[in-house]
Amino acid sequence: MEDIVNKTFSSLSVRNYRLFIAGQAISLCGTWMQTVAISWLVLEITHSGTILGLAIAAQFMPILLFGIWGGLIADRFNKRKILLLTQSTFAILALIFGITVLTHNIHLWIIFVLAVLIGLVQVVDTPTRQSFVIEMVGPKNVKNAVTLNSTMVNTARVIGPSIGGVLIATIGIGMCFIVNSFSFIAVLAAIYLMRVSELRPAPVTPREPGQLKAGFDYIMSEPKLKVTLIMMFIIGTFAYEFPVVFPLFATKVLHGHVGTFSSMMVATGIGAVIGGLYTAGHAVERESQIIWTALFFGISIIVTAFMPSYFLVLVSLLFVGALSVLFIALGNSTLQLTSLPSMRGRVMSFWAIAFAGTTPIGGPIIGYICDHTNPRIGLAVGGLSSIIAAGIAFWIYKNKHESSNQLNLETN
Repeated sequence: MEDIVNKTFSSLSVRNYRLFIAGQAISLCGTWMQTVAISWLVLEITHSGTILGLAIAAQFMPILLFGIWGGLIADRFNKRKILLLTQSTFAILALIFGITVLTHNIHLWIIFVLAVLIGLVQVVDTPTRQSFVIEMVGPKNVKNAVTLNSTMVNTARVIGPSIGGVLIATIGIGMCFIVNSFSFIAVLAAIYLMRVSELRPAPVTPREPGQLKAGFDYIMSEPKLKVTLIMMFIIGTFAYEFPVVFPLFATKVLHGHVGTFSSMMVATGIGAVIGGLYTAGHAVERESQIIWTALFFGISIIVTAFMPSYFLVLVSLLFVGALSVLFIALGNSTLQLTSLPSMRGRVMSFWAIAFAGTTPIGGPIIGYICDHTNPRIGLAVGGLSSIIAAGIAFWIYKNKHESSNQLNLETN
């Protein structure tokens, strides 16, 4: 039992990572509160799933357009200093959001502008933060650290929406943004207090022409990187549109309110925490694991889409959350461990594009489907996309192994 516990939490033996994950845990509770608040705010103003999808998409459009440059910045500069800057900017933007809501000066165009500004900061923050993990813990603990980080994110998903739902129902939406703004103090303090001498910084990439193309060519030359990113692109576009689908599902299918929406987020988060703790203590040895995970993730989403009652939807979302965190952990750690240190920032920027940058494409599509058919169909489309991604990955790996075997026969 002690051995299992040690394996599950092995990366927490690193002081810098303990500080980082503690600060992130507090900050991300505020971030999830803000996520719930933005979705509910747009829905209150417009009552439109399509516009909700566009509002969510606005936050991620900069990642789609400029994400690769964010990865290049992560490769060129000190990651710790970048994070101090990006996290401070997030805090300021959340404060502005809160003030405009509390003073009743919020309009739809302001929501879109602030969402785009948040997205511009994420362009740099996401690849920097993800590639910074291996600099804190080293290659041996990177999968464990990535999984615990995903577990922490989803623990925040349990706590944040719960608090957010209560605040919206009692005090108002504006306080969600104010609380989120002050939550960034924790992560800024954690980054500042790190022992720089204990970090394992990747070599800073000097400025040279053709570095963006070099990053893309490198990914295409590495089958593991290419397949993982293709899967994430498909799944990120259609399956990870929960902030769009869940509010519509809660109101139109379950005939609920903000508490119903937040409870769906909480159920997904609880499942992810359970799945994350299991994943953290188990090694990943085969390519097929991520394919099977994507397949079952898709099936769990489709099952959820057609559950007949509120209670059964919440039960099913536990499995969606568990499989979601497993897929993210497998994909993220595969990319970090396969990538050259000098390319890691650019590789992780493609992961950010595939995961979040695809929302401007998928968000409005799923929102439109929910508006013009039923939120059950919108959710099921996401599940089907995950099954298709698993099939494509299986086909690519099957052809690769057949080509390899054929080459070996010809050589012999």
